[in-house]
Amino acid sequence: MSDALVEFFKHNLWANQKLLAACKGLTEEQLHTTSDGTYGRISDTLVHIVSAEEYYVGLINGQKLENRLRVKDGFPGLQVLREHAQHSGEGLVAIAKNFDGSRILEQLHPSEPDNLHAVTPLLQAMNHATEHRAHIMTIMSQLGVEPPSLDAWAYNKERFG
Repeated sequence: MSDALVEFFKHNLWANQKLLAACKGLTEEQLHTTSDGTYGRISDTLVHIVSAEEYYVGLINGQKLENRLRVKDGFPGLQVLREHAQHSGEGLVAIAKNFDGSRILEQLHPSEPDNLHAVTPLLQAMNHATEHRAHIMTIMSQLGVEPPSLDAWAYNKERFG
C-alpha cells in the first residue's frame, strides 16, 4: 500500500507543478481573475494550495512552519510558488514512504481536534489540492485558456511513457 500512497503524492506534486507551469502563460490580469463557485482569484488560490500543503507537512511532522506562504501576504510570483510547491510536495512524498496511519498527531493549533489521526491531513492534502486545482482550471477555461490535463491518464503517459 505504501507504494500506491507514494504514487498518489507524486501525482499531486506533478499536478501542482503542471498547473503552475500552465499559469506562467497567463497575464497579470488573468492571474487576478476569479469566477463564481471558486475559491477566489487564480493567484490567491495558487498561494492557498501551496500554503495549505506546507501546513499539512508541518502538522504531520510536528513542526510549526513560520515561513510558509499565506494569501494575506500577497502573490509572491510563480517561481516562488513553484519552489514552495516542490518542497512541500516532496515532503508529502517522504511522509507517504514511511507512513504510520495509526499515529495520533500532536495538536499544533487550538482549532485542531485533540485526536487527529495522521491519515486525516494526508486525505485533506489530496482532496484540498484536487478541489482547488479544479477551481483554477475552471477559471482558465472561462478565460478561453486551455487548462492542462492533470488526470491519472496524463500522469501515466508522462511518468511511465
